[in-house]
Amino acid sequence: MAWGFSTNGGLSWSELLILIGVALIAWWMSPYSYGISKKHGAIMSLPEEQRRVVVYWRPGCIFCQRLRGGLGNDAKRVQWVNIWQDAEAAEFVRQHNDGNETVPTVVIDGEVHTNPDPRLVRDALAA
Repeated sequence: MAWGFSTNGGLSWSELLILIGVALIAWWMSPYSYGISKKHGAIMSLPEEQRRVVVYWRPGCIFCQRLRGGLGNDAKRVQWVNIWQDAEAAEFVRQHNDGNETVPTVVIDGEVHTNPDPRLVRDALAA
């Protein structure tokens, strides 16, 4: 099978599907797939009730996707911080994960959890 586009001036259905698939993967891996993330410093300056649940994540992380999917609509109530857009956030994650940028790192009422079960986060949001 040749991996190129046809030269007849149009795209075949299979080529179109491949392009759509590549575009979706590129968007999912993009730092903008969750929108513009807040910065760690900005989150820490918020009142406590507005930062009850903070998730440090990075694009392309399947565990972050699992958490976001497991939260459903509650994901909108969480403060999301992309560690690839914020060096201070990446340092915070490394400090709490033995020098590793392990995500999702979730802070619930000041307590740090690494890759928690989505139920734990949902329960914290319900409380």
